[in-house]
Amino acid sequence: MNLIHLRYFVELAETGHYTRAAQRLCITQPSLSHAIDQLEKELGVPLFEKRGRNTTLTRFGEQFLHTAKNTLKTLNDGTEALRLAARGEGLIRLGLLRSLGVRFLPELAERFLAAYPEKNIRFSFRSGMTGSLLEELAAGHFDLVFCSDPGHRPESGSLISLPVTRQRLVLIVPQDHPLSGLDSVDLEQTLDYPYLYFSEGSRLRSVVDGLFESMGRKPEIACEVDEDQVIAGLVSCHFGIAIVPEMELLSHLPVKSIRIKSPAWERSLYMIHDSRFYMPPAAALFRQFVQEQTRSLPFLSEY
Repeated sequence: MNLIHLRYFVELAETGHYTRAAQRLCITQPSLSHAIDQLEKELGVPLFEKRGRNTTLTRFGEQFLHTAKNTLKTLNDGTEALRLAARGEGLIRLGLLRSLGVRFLPELAERFLAAYPEKNIRFSFRSGMTGSLLEELAAGHFDLVFCSDPGHRPESGSLISLPVTRQRLVLIVPQDHPLSGLDSVDLEQTLDYPYLYFSEGSRLRSVVDGLFESMGRKPEIACEVDEDQVIAGLVSCHFGIAIVPEMELLSHLPVKSIRIKSPAWERSLYMIHDSRFYMPPAAALFRQFVQEQTRSLPFLSEY
């Protein structure tokens, strides 16, 4: 059995006439009859039966027609997807930190689509933490990932990283906290208060640890949490204070954001792809667009 036999079978099933089906397939009637005969012998059941001058499906033929159409549709869909990709169209698969999905990446994607209205391009967006995003990138599940510095990971030798934006760290406290009257703070001033901390394994955990290690001090940790948005919510409800990235969400919560005067720190966020995998033309075009749009490396809060 081959795909040509399936196409011949579907055409004959829809036409119901050997001569007309052969004409539409641009083959001779004996060639069509031979192909159908081979298909029936291979399957071991009759697919067609004569009804006067016409040919109709047997019950086995009706059952097989559904399978044949689905098979051909799957092939046609796959072929069309590859043709779209070759023309620089199709799906671009993005992985991203949740904070980058509020404005930064949606606005970049919107501007990109506006710049190429003639192309049939779609995006998929999936958020996560840097570690899990890079694991999925290494598994070939994303074309591009937007996250923190990958650091020294086992697969980092094949990762190509490009900084695309910067993000400040700020101290957040409840609005009625003793530190809430400050506009800037030295972290030494915060050590009398319990902290909400990023969980072990989080890239931001190592960053915040580094701030306190540079002072030779350790804060009291009240609770460990994975997500910066959850930490901000807990701070607003007086579970502790925290160091988090500057983000738009903070302006919508009853917390005070305080600039960290010492030790000062900011981080770059990166667009990353794995050079072991072929990058579809649409994804390569978007990567070039992002590189051009973020050449000045703006702070994330500017978006």
